[in-house]
Amino acid sequence: MSITPYIVGNWKMNGTRAMLTEARAIDRAAKRFPGVQVGIAPPFTLIHQLREEVTEIGVGAQDCHVEGSGAFTGDISGPMILDAGADFTIVGHSERRAMHGETDELVRAKAEAAQAAGLGVILCVGETEAERDSGRAEEIVTAQLEGSLPRTERAPYKLSVAYEPVWAIGTGRVPLVSDVGAMHRAIRAKLLEVYGADGAESRILYGGSVNAKNAAELLAADEVGGALVGGASLSAESFAAIMGAAGAGSE
Repeated sequence: MSITPYIVGNWKMNGTRAMLTEARAIDRAAKRFPGVQVGIAPPFTLIHQLREEVTEIGVGAQDCHVEGSGAFTGDISGPMILDAGADFTIVGHSERRAMHGETDELVRAKAEAAQAAGLGVILCVGETEAERDSGRAEEIVTAQLEGSLPRTERAPYKLSVAYEPVWAIGTGRVPLVSDVGAMHRAIRAKLLEVYGADGAESRILYGGSVNAKNAAELLAADEVGGALVGGASLSAESFAAIMGAAGAGSE
């Protein structure tokens, strides 16, 4: 089965309205790669304006609250994200797990709330360097995945999993391609275990210091269906190169 590559930029806490120029350039670049699905997850403050500016790419959020509304100061719900113009959200990024104490159970609840609102979900999992060095990386990541996966009737609906080894995020370090393939195979096996045949539909993205130079090699690894890109997505030039690598690999 051929899966359309999915290249998503996570802008994190970067970007003011001046970045809309870069977003428009990314949108123009995406037209050159019709065989690649592209998305950007800007800060909440830019979702609506970015959606108004682009036509070729998806627009997402970087988090989603478990409730649809209520007395939750500073939080944003799935229906609000959808209303702002987004079509997906990231949940469970390692920075939120580490800095905000998010558990697998909370990530699962967020994923289920996002899907209930009609949003696609990119669910992040990944091991620390100590866990990798202990030889338990696959065990850790698949357990994290099992605890975080949504379990509603809509569970496999527009669900992608992003494998991001914590020690590779923003460090310039990446795992061996063979290790990336092994982890993605383990994630696929867990998806099939949980969802049955529907688990074959979810794309598994690699994230962690993806850039123009290493994208082609990483995207060619077993079961890699795209990339979740951090810093390199802030530049249309570097992000377009990653799109190009995905496009070449899908031909």
